[in-house]
Amino acid sequence: MIRHSVTAGNLEGRYIGSRTDEPLCEEGIRLLKSRSYPPVDRIYVSPMRRCVETAGLLWKEVPMIQKPDLRECDFGAFENKNYQELGDSPAYQAWIDSGGVLPFPEGESMEQFKARCRRAFEEIVEETEKEKDLRAAIVAHGGTIMAILEEYGLPKRAYFDYQVKNGCGYLLTPAEGTRRWNCQYLP
Repeated sequence: MIRHSVTAGNLEGRYIGSRTDEPLCEEGIRLLKSRSYPPVDRIYVSPMRRCVETAGLLWKEVPMIQKPDLRECDFGAFENKNYQELGDSPAYQAWIDSGGVLPFPEGESMEQFKARCRRAFEEIVEETEKEKDLRAAIVAHGGTIMAILEEYGLPKRAYFDYQVKNGCGYLLTPAEGTRRWNCQYLP
C-alpha cells in the first residue's frame, strides 16, 4: 500500500480529499524517481489523478484497476483549505474539539469513510486471493491507508498511528489463520 506522492496542496497543508483532483507537483515526481518499490503484477488505485500518476510512475507497464471507494475522505466545506484559512471557523473548531468524530460539514463522517475504504480493501483481497502468487499494490491516500490498517493491520494500532508520508507505504503479508495483515513500513 503506497500513499500518492506530493501535490501542491500537500505542500500547503491543505485538506485535499475526494473533491480536489490535483496532479503531482515537480517535487512529488522527483520523490518517486528517487525510490524503488517491490515488483507487482497488478495495481489497484484510487481514481484521483495524484494516485493514478503515482502508480504510473512507479510501475509503468503494470495493469491498473481503479477502485472509486479507495478515494480520500470527502472533507466537505474544509476541502482545499488549510489550517490558517479555517482557524476562525466555528465548524472547524467544533470538528477539532470532537477529535475528528463529527462529520465534515457537507462531507463524509469518519464512519462512512472508513466503511467505504474497508469495503474496497475486502473486494481487492477477494479478487487477489483467486490468483495464486499474485503480487498486488494499492496506491491510495493517507486516510485510506489508515482506515484499512486500523482494521486489518498488525500490530493492532489506532487510526492515526498508521500515518504515512507521501510516496511511502506499507508492505503487507497475510497473518496466518487470520484476516489480518502484518505491516512493514516502506520509507
